[in-house]
Amino acid sequence: MKLRDAIEADAGRLASLTDAPRDVMRNLVHDRTVRVLEEDGEIVGFVSYDAREQTVYITQLEGTNAAYEKLLEEPLRFARTEGMAVELLVSTNKEAIREAAASSGFEQAGAGPEFNGQPTVRYRLEDPVEQPG
Repeated sequence: MKLRDAIEADAGRLASLTDAPRDVMRNLVHDRTVRVLEEDGEIVGFVSYDAREQTVYITQLEGTNAAYEKLLEEPLRFARTEGMAVELLVSTNKEAIREAAASSGFEQAGAGPEFNGQPTVRYRLEDPVEQPG
């Protein structure tokens, strides 16, 4: 699997992963840091994040179950380099993402807001460290 920066041409595939309009995904590529994960030349997932006030906020994490931990490595690497904490909101029905967050060292930090009627859990990692592997 190969991680790379997202480009505008990826917007269609990102839209298909999220059921969001292509224009929304194109704007995401322009407004956030977005990394895509490819396997055999096909995008199998992506992560978007931004940083402010000493915290990296993961704004979107989509893809195959096998891609989540690899995708989380990018914002964690950035946070380690910059000495920042990391936050992630996960819908309660996204068990694979919740498991990947726990495997990556995140701890539950309470309830998050509802999105489209779905409750979320807030995960936080205060001091990301390099995971052995």
